Amino acid sequence: MKKMSLNETREFTENGMKRFFLVEDSPHFKIINFNLSAGHTFPVHSHDLDGELSILVIEGEGYFLGKDDAELPAKTGDIFISEIREPHGVRAESDMRILVTIAPPI
Repeated sequence: MKKMSLNETREFTENGMKRFFLVEDSPHFKIINFNLSAGHTFPVHSHDLDGELSILVIEGEGYFLGKDDAELPAKTGDIFISEIREPHGVRAESDMRILVTIAPPI
């Protein structure tokens, strides 16, 4: 059993994205905390392997991004779930904190 406080990772890089820390890295899944400053985009990308991912917004507002310029509004408490092969990204309209879970880990 393990407990971590994500409140301690509220740190931003001006005009950028901070991969703050690896929350969990096991043989079954990986969880990563990213903090995006307002206006920053985590570019749309995909991975050539089987698995799933989720992107949980823990603070802020912006958009989940997908293929063909798809955009879905994203705000605190929203979660995006997709196959890891599906193109995905995030654009922050305000300072935005996301928690990315990848299973199986890459």
